[in-house]
Amino acid sequence: MQLETIIDHSIPAVKHIGTSTEVISHAELDGIPLPIYKISLGALESDSPCLFFVGGVHGLERIGSQVVISLLESLCQRLHWDEALQHKLRRIKLIFIPLLNPVGMAKRYRSNGHHIDLMRNAPVDSKEPTPWLVGGHRISKFIPWYRGKAIHGMEVESQALINEVLLAAQTSPLTLALDCHSGFGTKDRLWFPYAKSKLTPIAQIGALYHLRTLFFNAFPHQNYVFEPQTKHYTCHGDLWDYLYDITESRQQHLLPITLEMGSWRWVQKNPLQLLDRIGLFHPVKPHRIQRVLRTHLTLTEFLMNATYSYQHWYLSEQNDAFALQAKSLWYPLELTQTAKKIL
Repeated sequence: MQLETIIDHSIPAVKHIGTSTEVISHAELDGIPLPIYKISLGALESDSPCLFFVGGVHGLERIGSQVVISLLESLCQRLHWDEALQHKLRRIKLIFIPLLNPVGMAKRYRSNGHHIDLMRNAPVDSKEPTPWLVGGHRISKFIPWYRGKAIHGMEVESQALINEVLLAAQTSPLTLALDCHSGFGTKDRLWFPYAKSKLTPIAQIGALYHLRTLFFNAFPHQNYVFEPQTKHYTCHGDLWDYLYDITESRQQHLLPITLEMGSWRWVQKNPLQLLDRIGLFHPVKPHRIQRVLRTHLTLTEFLMNATYSYQHWYLSEQNDAFALQAKSLWYPLELTQTAKKIL
């Protein structure tokens, strides 16, 4: 397995940079426990800003794991000689969970081995209408987007991610996260919470919009659409909604972003992919896989730099003004209601 090869042979020892590999949980496949790995690179201090890279939440979306593993492999090779990267990683911590759902990947399921969709599994219920089934349901495990029974709590994979993000957020002045998915539309989209509400922005919407502005100004020729997930649909049980609300209640600082790679364009170029269930979510052709892995290097490098420089934008006095811009663009009803209260 490529990931285990990197873990065993490629993670370098560099002075004043911490490296560790940990099995944070196991998922069972036909009686065999499959490890869920966490790889950490970077600052030795626990109060350093932190950036998570997560992949493989849905087992069919293999390209998400490949993006994360490819980045990890690239950083390990660069750390041998790249003094600028070494300097950066003495100030920030990178945490990789490249394959959260190993059973789903092995079985070619979207869900985990219990047929539960991990991204509908958190104890979060939207108070707004959600699309039937797609928004998460508790009807049957034989129907996609199944949330699981509420009395059973969260799956081991979901809980493993929750535990690691909350652990980092306890001491980090800012925890950013990029969760890599595929399967929606023909464009690459950067989505952020809430998935549960079209009407309510997250508290740190100003800082998030500031980050978006910095990205678009620095890289004006990229093709991402940066928007709330709810511009397209709401859902129950989103793990990042759940994590955001917990950290916000604890006065901790988390900004999660989901990379939703637009897989429909891969199908347009090669309709025969639809003969395989993975084909709707994965580029399949080797040259297209390589192109996807190259495409997102700019984004991941930007997020590392933004984590390093978080004080210049996350703590900026301009964020109140950016919040107004964000609400005007995405939440005009919320902005109108706030204005009425003031009047």
